[in-house]
This record gives sequence, C-alpha cells and structure tokens, in this order.
Amino acid sequence: MSNSPSKTLAAFAAGLRFEDIPASVVRRTEDLFLDWFGSALAGKGARPVETIERFALQMASSNGESEVLISRRRTTPMFAAMVNAAASHFVEQDDVHNGSVFHPATVVFPPVLAVAQALGCSGRELLTASVAGYEVGIRVGEFLGRSHYRIFHTTGTAGTVAAAAAVGRLLQLTPDQMLDAIGSAGTQAAGLWEFLRDAADSKQLHTAHASTSGLMAAYLAKDGFTGAKHILEGKQGMAVGMSSDADPARLTDRLGQRWALAETSFKFHASCRHTHPVADALLQVVQEHNLAPQQIGRVTTHVHQGAIDVLGPVVNPQTVHQAKFSMGTVLGLIAHFQRAGLKEFEESYNDARIAEFRGKVQMELDSEVDTAYPARWIGKVTVETTDGRTLHGRVDEPKGDPGNTLSREELEQKALRLAEFSHAASAEEMRAAFALIWNVEQGGKIGRFFA
Repeated sequence: MSNSPSKTLAAFAAGLRFEDIPASVVRRTEDLFLDWFGSALAGKGARPVETIERFALQMASSNGESEVLISRRRTTPMFAAMVNAAASHFVEQDDVHNGSVFHPATVVFPPVLAVAQALGCSGRELLTASVAGYEVGIRVGEFLGRSHYRIFHTTGTAGTVAAAAAVGRLLQLTPDQMLDAIGSAGTQAAGLWEFLRDAADSKQLHTAHASTSGLMAAYLAKDGFTGAKHILEGKQGMAVGMSSDADPARLTDRLGQRWALAETSFKFHASCRHTHPVADALLQVVQEHNLAPQQIGRVTTHVHQGAIDVLGPVVNPQTVHQAKFSMGTVLGLIAHFQRAGLKEFEESYNDARIAEFRGKVQMELDSEVDTAYPARWIGKVTVETTDGRTLHGRVDEPKGDPGNTLSREELEQKALRLAEFSHAASAEEMRAAFALIWNVEQGGKIGRFFA
C-alpha cells in the first residue's frame, strides 16, 4: 500500500518518542494538562455530566485504577474517560486550536489519563501520548475544513481520531495497528450542531463518545481488529461524507517539525470561543472610554461566518450553557461586569438588564475577519453610544492565544476558580495537584490525584 496521508499520520503517532518532542512543547503540554484538569473539576454538579456518570456507574465495574475526577470514584479506563471528557467540556473553559476549530484537551487527556492510570504508565509516556493525540486531532480538524464545522462539531469528529491516536501511543501500537485504530475511530466519528437550537445536552455526549470510541478503537486494534485504511481521505471516508473543502495535505503538514499543540489557545472567558475576540474588543472600548452599560445604545460585532453559524441560532437562551453561545449575553456580561466568568453566567445570564442588552447586539459578516479565520480570530466591534458617539474596538490576538497567552500563575488561578466554583477540590488539594502536573515529566507511575 502506498504512503497515503492516513498511513503517514498513523506512522507518526505510533513512532513518536518523548525524545523527539522539543522541551518547549513538553512544557506547553503540561500547561494544557493543568488547564484541562481545572475544566474537568468544574463539571462537577452539572446535570448532563452527572447523568453521564450515573450511566457509567450502572455499566462499569468499580474495580479499576482509573479516576473519575468529579466524584473521585475508581473505575475502568473507558468509563473514567467517558465522565472526565463530559465534565471537562461543560463550563466552556477548555482549550481550543484556532486553525482546526477543535478542542483537543477534552478528548485527549481523559482517555490518556484513564489508560495511563490503569496501565501504570510513566509521566513521559502520558506526555508523549498526549502530544500524539493533539498533533493527529488538530491535523484531522484542519483537513476537514470550514465546511465540516458548519454542520459537524469537530471536537466530536476529529476528537475521536485524536483519542485513538493518543491511546494507541500508550498501548504502543505498531504503525499498522495505529492505522487500524484510526480507521475504527473514523467510522465512529460523530457530532452535529443541531443541539444548540434546543439547548440540548449533546455537547457533553460528543466529548464522552469521542474519548471512549477512540479508546475502544485503539484497544481493538491492539488485539488485531482491523479498520479502514483510508478512513480520512478514501472514496467513502470522512472527507467525502462530511466536508466539501477537505485538503489531504493538511493531514501531514510538517509532521515532526511544526508542533500544532503549541498553537493551542487557552480560554479566558467562560463562553463559546467564537465570542471571545469580540468580547475582548468590547472590553477594550468599555475600559478605554469608561463606558457604563447604560451609555451603550448599540453594538455591532464584525465576525467570521463560523460565528454566525454557531451563535446565530441562539436568540433567547434558556439555560446557562446555551447562554454561552449567545453573543448578546456574553457582551452584556462584559458591559456590566467587565468579565464573562462562571460566576457572572451562573448569577446573571438572564437578568432583565442582560436580556435587554442582548437586544442591542448584532452580528455582521466582516470580510477581513472571515478571510483571516480560522488561522487568526480577529475581534472587531463598533459601539454606538446613547450620546451619539461611534467607537471602535479591535483585538488581533484574543487573551489566551499563543501570542497573548496565560502564564502558569494565571493558569493556576483559573483552575483554582474552576474547582472552587463546583466545590470539586479544596485549594490545598489543587496545589498538590499542580505540583504533580508541573513535575509529571520526572514522575514515575501515574497515580491518582485524590486519595
């Protein structure tokens, strides 16, 4: 068989060694892992997440070394990955890769941690597998393109393949086995945006399914189960069924030289990433001109088409989670509180004053912003004040992007806020977890975070 893009990608994931990964990428992986850990804890108490955990409890053995972070229960890798993946995608604080419009952490770290705990893998093995998952998943997301994202939730689709690559690396699959794992993952890849219209719980199901389906694909491949060899680019593969602008060259783009993981952004606001650039731009205007919310008569957001596709259906949010996909709600919180964090959403997403502000916000397609997307997420707003002024805000790199990143101290503060919000861990427990994560490379066997 010729070296197809799928085969090249599988060989890279199977052959990746810790020594191949630059030290700066290893440090970034630790940053992303700590950021994910906080997001996973923040899902404690969320109804959809607790529902998925109850299902896992009914189906799973309580004998196992894999840790469910929100309840501290121990179970099998599959069910720990399922719950941790659902939990870490609930509060909209998990990371995002701009170019692929993909949230890697929530589908890579849950199965990697669960399997590493079950097998007694080292910290270096966990880091290597995580990098493999990021590099594969991001490239699959880029390959599937903008047309895919309009209908499909890329984190559910590309995420299944990312999980398979990551777990496959931990299981030390051969290149041929890794290709089988990718084939089995791709045929299970799923996730549609329709849930946004109903404020349905599907987003957590997407990450739970991606993590566990990818994990299953890798374990099956280890035992000789075969998968389609061209599931990504084949005549009846993912691209044909799920995209109209797929670019196979993206699958193997500078493998081993360009570390796509290092391009991943942290989320500062507790909302859909499509709101962040504009939120930062409005915050700039509000702070620069010392504007009170009452002084704002109208806000025009200049956005890319992807923002309109995802946020457009959410006109009158009925839940906190749906409000995170409402541009007007996010900007209302920014105007009133100068932040759109978990607390602001929980307490104020449907206040009369926020609901009124929603009516002042409109989205307009902007050719500059749309052309730059998804490689760059530019934030532009025009604010018309009640006293007749027209003010403009612009942000070229939203807070959390690689060029405007969060420091380790800021990541720790964010994780502490997330754990405090859900009462999932004390500050003392979190600091002990931080020490484990910052030293994971030197650590031996991956154990549990909570006794």
